[in-house]
Amino acid sequence: MKKQYFINANIIDPFNSINENGGLIISEDGKIEAIGKKVNSNNLPTREKPIDLKGKYIFPGLVDMRVFVGEPGYEYKENFRTLSNAALSGGVTSVVTMPNTNPIIDNVSIVDFLKRRGRDKSKINIFPCASLTHNIEGTNMTEFGLLAKKGIIAFTDGIKTIQNTSLMSRIMNSAKDLDCLIMQHAEDYHLSKNGMINSGIIATKLGLSGIPDIAERIIIERDLALLEKNRCRYHISQLSAAKSVEVIKERKDNIKFTCGVSINNLSLNENDIGDFKTFLKLSPPLRKEEDREALVQGLKDKTIDVIVSDHKPEDEESKRLTFSQAATGASSIETLLSLSLELYHNGSVKLETIIQALTSNPAKILRINKGNLSIGNDADFCIVDLNKPWIVKKENLISKSKNTSIENKKLQGKVTNTFVKGKELFKI
Repeated sequence: MKKQYFINANIIDPFNSINENGGLIISEDGKIEAIGKKVNSNNLPTREKPIDLKGKYIFPGLVDMRVFVGEPGYEYKENFRTLSNAALSGGVTSVVTMPNTNPIIDNVSIVDFLKRRGRDKSKINIFPCASLTHNIEGTNMTEFGLLAKKGIIAFTDGIKTIQNTSLMSRIMNSAKDLDCLIMQHAEDYHLSKNGMINSGIIATKLGLSGIPDIAERIIIERDLALLEKNRCRYHISQLSAAKSVEVIKERKDNIKFTCGVSINNLSLNENDIGDFKTFLKLSPPLRKEEDREALVQGLKDKTIDVIVSDHKPEDEESKRLTFSQAATGASSIETLLSLSLELYHNGSVKLETIIQALTSNPAKILRINKGNLSIGNDADFCIVDLNKPWIVKKENLISKSKNTSIENKKLQGKVTNTFVKGKELFKI
């Protein structure tokens, strides 16, 4: 690989506290050789022709902590190849894949298969999760120690929640002993049973069963009470309600844990569902506008650590059904960054805070050396035209499944190039 030079870029790297106009040098082996304001046309070799980015932004490659991939078992929805292409178009260079496949990622042999497929078919960095319980049935723990030795970086039941308090206590105790990361989808099944959207006026109007916000809060409060005794690495995958944010604020001073939010819940509310838009049937559900505003404020004041895409590709046949029968989830990895930038353009959240929640924060929680532009590291980064307008059209999406929750939405800010290990793998 030839050495590459970029100049006149606005560089934001929260991990290294860089927020300045400057340049970037990538070495022949795809590593970051130099970065910042000292890299400019005045101090580069005269024989080299640097690429002038003309004020475009350079961000570290995004780290998406919650992504569903179809392999194995659901390749017709998404596979590693289509996932990586979709991710690259959105500036995402590292993903954490959920274990909700067929078969479930709950034993060493399946992990070996998954790692081989990811290595052979994917262009991005794949970090697989294994399930907390066998077959995600919520009864028997998986073998955390063996799975961690095989490279599993976190454990979660993905779209399911550990309901049994005694089991959750044992899980936390094992996670503490083995120094494993536990990621919980917070939802009490008894309170959310048969629910499809947020419990409230909209649910009543549409005649749909609702999911109350207390279903989320009660699991969070239970787990945080357990965490006081078993202080393991614990992460709440997605918050959706103002009351949940209040609980997090109250407890973060006394207990060490982290939490995330889906870009869907940051950007949409229950009113967007309109007349039974099944593409907005999500988990956790879209809630009231005041809930969305509380989530934005939680991100702004850094109560919330991470933004995730919650990319859950579903084929059209699974979505174009009655609301009660339609699958839950949205294809959102391609629009993650652009939709997050909406919070910057409307003045809600500082740009550096947004990028931190998409890069260095998730990497820190996961303990992976990604999401930064440190000298000597792999040159995983994206170039972004912060003001470029575009419209989300499902026919233009790269993901195998087109179930976007923001069809026809006008966005401002587009990834123009994405690099992994110094190689340009996406360009518009």
